[in-house]
Amino acid sequence: MLFITYSKLIYIIKEMKRLVFLLFFVAITHLGHTQSFNRYKYEAPWSVSTSAGLTQYFGELYSLWQYNEGIQPDWNVNIAVRRTIGNYIRMRVEGTYYQISGQDPPADPRSNRSPRNLHFRSRNWEASAIGEFHLKPVRHYVLDRHFINFYGFAGIGVSTNDPMAQLRGEWVPLRPLQIEENPYSRLIMVFPTGVGMKYKMSAGVDLILELNYRWTLTDYLDDISAFDISDFYMSLIRDYGVNGDGPNPDRLRLAVRNPRYIRENGEPDVARIEASEGRIRRGSGLDNRFDGFLSFNLGLEIYLSRGIYKNDKINKSNKFIFW
Repeated sequence: MLFITYSKLIYIIKEMKRLVFLLFFVAITHLGHTQSFNRYKYEAPWSVSTSAGLTQYFGELYSLWQYNEGIQPDWNVNIAVRRTIGNYIRMRVEGTYYQISGQDPPADPRSNRSPRNLHFRSRNWEASAIGEFHLKPVRHYVLDRHFINFYGFAGIGVSTNDPMAQLRGEWVPLRPLQIEENPYSRLIMVFPTGVGMKYKMSAGVDLILELNYRWTLTDYLDDISAFDISDFYMSLIRDYGVNGDGPNPDRLRLAVRNPRYIRENGEPDVARIEASEGRIRRGSGLDNRFDGFLSFNLGLEIYLSRGIYKNDKINKSNKFIFW
């Protein structure tokens, strides 16, 4: 016969109350934990990112591959919107503001470019559409993203092209001067290609590292293409006039910077330029050698999960759904 004293009964009731309270606490905690991650239990196909980094120009005023000229970096900033369209593929559209530049003074002496004393700087806007091809799947719950995912990418875009050079302490636009008498457009096609890596920092944020080379179809990112000025030096001299009183004297001033052909007052030595018959070095003169530039960026990508932007009340009304 089971016998329970009154005191034991009171003890059991108290312990049951504690157990019920404990179970209630665990249930509430589990529910809150579940709800806190519930917003990530579906795909988040849209994301936005921002990044910044270094930009390196390649052209008539710089060569990393052939000569020992070190890195001469500039800068860029970038924003992008991405969309998942396949198990391994994401598409993005992006905008970039970047600076590129080049100058002869630090050139390797073996390149024979130092005497030209040429330089340029260009600040441009670029818009591109790019496809990313990831090593690991990207179509899954946002919480289940891989911690590290490498990818390659390629795309097409358009960029402004506004090279400038400094003259008497001011930056002068070079494109309107048509120094080589070969007009080129303010807008150019670019073809971004490269590799990247994404690291999952949190449930909705990735760290991005990306190396991006832009191929172009122009040899005038730096306003230099012709091997020398032999084909147009007489036009430059006519525009310069006598002692710089011609209709456009800056064309000659910016085309010829070699100290050998500059007078003590800083003006071009027209007599020496004429005597050279235009054999003053300018660029490579190759028709199939286009300019380009490389960027290395560090940034953050934020996934647009519905749960981040909607509370329970908004969820019930089905408002603010972004896809």
